[in-house]
Amino acid sequence: MSHSQTTPTAQLDRGLTLSHTISLVVGTVIGTGVFLKATVMAQTVGSPSLVLWAWVLAGLLSMAGALTYAELGGLLPRAGGEYAYLLEAYGEGTAFLYGWMRFVMGSAGSIASLAVGFATFLAAMLPINHLWAEYTYHAFGQTLVWRFGTQQVLALGVIVLLSALNCGRVVLGGRVQLLMTFLKVAGIAVIVGGIFLFSKGGTLANLARPDGVRPWSGLAPFGTAMLAALWAYEGWNQMPMVSAEVQNPTRNVPRGLIIGLALVVVIYCVANFSYFYALPFSDVLTSNSTTYRDALPVAARAAQTFMARYGATLVSLVFVISTLGALNGTILSSARVPYAMARDRLFFAPFGRVSAGTHVPVFSIVLQGVWASLLAISGTYDQLTDCVVFASWIFYALVTTSVFVLRRKMPQAERPYKTLAYPFLPIVFVLVASWLVWNTIHTRPLESSVGLGLIAAGLPLYFYFRKSRASMNPASRTD
Repeated sequence: MSHSQTTPTAQLDRGLTLSHTISLVVGTVIGTGVFLKATVMAQTVGSPSLVLWAWVLAGLLSMAGALTYAELGGLLPRAGGEYAYLLEAYGEGTAFLYGWMRFVMGSAGSIASLAVGFATFLAAMLPINHLWAEYTYHAFGQTLVWRFGTQQVLALGVIVLLSALNCGRVVLGGRVQLLMTFLKVAGIAVIVGGIFLFSKGGTLANLARPDGVRPWSGLAPFGTAMLAALWAYEGWNQMPMVSAEVQNPTRNVPRGLIIGLALVVVIYCVANFSYFYALPFSDVLTSNSTTYRDALPVAARAAQTFMARYGATLVSLVFVISTLGALNGTILSSARVPYAMARDRLFFAPFGRVSAGTHVPVFSIVLQGVWASLLAISGTYDQLTDCVVFASWIFYALVTTSVFVLRRKMPQAERPYKTLAYPFLPIVFVLVASWLVWNTIHTRPLESSVGLGLIAAGLPLYFYFRKSRASMNPASRTD
């Protein structure tokens, strides 16, 4: 049986162009990680060169995945993206667990951590550091701190605002995404250009290995640093989730993925090189992270080297715009996964309803926002992002193997784009992704346990929906 969505009374609109798809990839991927993650990576591996290599290899790994997804996106241009690929390749059980993971952890966790990052950046511009409650606890050998104050309230507010905006027509969300992507790329260009042209103290000598640090720290910490970089690349997979709303999707979905992610890799590598050029390694180590929660982000410190008085404020404004763009793109695309599941009667029926006025899944967007808001006040930025990346990469590996399964199951199907260097690139992607998952289980037991536990929690629901659907008369299905 061919899997697709049940015909609705209100249809999704194909209002997104190629420019919108590229801006969704660039704008969703470039959020907070490029401004923050160099610090936690430096703390892990202890060397500027190793941090930069982690960014390069994480970018190449993400590109290998995107090249494979480009084939799947052209083959199956349906709402839900990865959910649709897993459904055709492995059936309902695997597809449901993916969709469940995206709803409870992947999408909502991404939205929550981006909102937390937004509040962190805004705090560098405005006096919004009031703390009303704080609690320290221990789990899996780690000391964790829960906080609630004005920053958490701001994080909740921005989730509500952008969720409401995306309840309008999809073309509105696409236009907002295009504008925010242009502004954030222009802002990063100003930061990087200012560092290289006007930085006081900027020198290639800052890129040298610090005294007393061994040249190689081992695969395990390097894998942890790559995991942090992969969070910054997180989001390239989301654009195909809105394939049912893209004009000429068999052409524009693959092109949007490849062009968009290639731009991101270049931007990330150049930006992080500029940070290490501008700052002594000790300044990178002590920038904002879980260890130094009240310090400025590494990008803000780098900007201060050429705009000492206003650098942090100006760069924080760029950060806020960047985070808003990533949040908008994530909210827009991610709500389509529970929508697609509900249309296949594998999730609660209200998630599959499309507004007659705006032609978007409003209920799915609203409930996604509610759950993301709860996650936003549950943990720190780095803890949230590590949980998201770990859970996501389990399914990235599975989705990538779908290209092998679907070439066998659908050999005559039209493929507007075929994976470059097939089967080498998909195999490399799957092997490295599997190693990253295994490495995270050993180095991040708390985050990996949370991720695995939440995935497993979906099994009872899957059996419930399958039994419930079996008791109903089958409905016709159309694309």
